[in-house]
Amino acid sequence: MILVDTSVWIDYFNGISNQKTNKLDLILGIDVVITGDIILTEILQGFRNDKDYKIAKKQLGSIYYYQFLNKDISIKAAENFRFLRKKGITIRKTTDILIGTFCIEYNIPLLHDDKDFEPMEKYLYLKVI
Repeated sequence: MILVDTSVWIDYFNGISNQKTNKLDLILGIDVVITGDIILTEILQGFRNDKDYKIAKKQLGSIYYYQFLNKDISIKAAENFRFLRKKGITIRKTTDILIGTFCIEYNIPLLHDDKDFEPMEKYLYLKVI
């Protein structure tokens, strides 16, 4: 089971070929790819064209879906943010600390292309592929 971050999905839907989108192409046929509330919102809100929006919505609808947000994850994400801030690291987006914390708590590897996850890898042991 692998969670794919918005940073990879955006390039994927834009037809950009890079190391991360190629990896996504590979795992889509081999492993269970999951998404969730935050990522689904981030991806779909970015489409300007209705046709592309509908295609993406349909494709993402076939992927396993999880709710990332609950009280425990919210509190743990705040604790993780504070822990990193004490080390002099500020995660720029609340969504990233929530996604990273979800992955850490449920031991789910993350495929991403976003530097905000790197401190979570180093200090919070976020698994990545």
